Amino acid sequence: MSMDIIPQEGAEMGVLVEGFVAAEATADDIAALKKTVYEQKILVFKNQNLSPREFLDLGRRFGEPTVYYEPIYHHPEHKEIFVSSNLDTDGKPGVPKTGRFWHSDYMFTPAPYSLTFIYPQVVPKQNRGTYFIDLGKAYQRLPDDLKAAIKDTWCWHSARRHVKIRPSDVYRPIGEVIDEIENATPPTRHPTVFTHPVTGEPTLYLSQAGTYRIDDKDGTELPAELLQRLFEAVGQQDPEFRHENIHLQTFTEGDLLLWDNRSLTHHALHSAKPEPAASFRVTVYDGLPYLGEPA
Repeated sequence: MSMDIIPQEGAEMGVLVEGFVAAEATADDIAALKKTVYEQKILVFKNQNLSPREFLDLGRRFGEPTVYYEPIYHHPEHKEIFVSSNLDTDGKPGVPKTGRFWHSDYMFTPAPYSLTFIYPQVVPKQNRGTYFIDLGKAYQRLPDDLKAAIKDTWCWHSARRHVKIRPSDVYRPIGEVIDEIENATPPTRHPTVFTHPVTGEPTLYLSQAGTYRIDDKDGTELPAELLQRLFEAVGQQDPEFRHENIHLQTFTEGDLLLWDNRSLTHHALHSAKPEPAASFRVTVYDGLPYLGEPA
């Protein structure tokens, strides 16, 4: 069976990959897929049936898999696999509502992930998916005065606003919990606009859950209103998810998603009424400069 890459009908971004068999994929197939994910941002591999080991091995063909710093999310046999689940497993509760905010994976670290793979394991009967914003296109759509206002600026990012409170944190002072978070993952800064190292496009780098401050080129903090204008302009303030920049990527059983974590910010869509759900995630470094050069 040959591999076919097919545009998603009626969608501004993302393509379907039909006929992909991980065990049979050639080096040329992987190179073509890497080129496509940088250009099209999201790949949806159809009809996949991979073991956890096979899923991890697929990630390795695209780069170096990473291990998330919080062990509560680790797969019991392969710590490189991040488990997002609201199911009880071996008497241990899952972590519900993972990713229910705008973010880019690991954006609060000096070297965030390059590519993200998501492999749903338990798919709710109701509609479930992920909202995405292409921050390259979002930058192009900014008004000229806002582009000028953020030229040569830097944004600061922290995990403090989206780390889950664990059962062991109950009754602890919130300041103590925040200090613990920021000792484990100190705030870091990245250019507000960078040049994508593959496509060359200028791309914003900010997400509502993690970005908390914007500085000028000399490190002086700029008014918080500027950051709020950016969130609103790119669509991250829209509670109805109807902004022109927002794309909803749905999936069904057997789908496996791969996206460009440099270009996209995302927000999980959860059913209004909780249903059983679980996904595996593998995130990799592709060997290229993460954010390229400031643009």
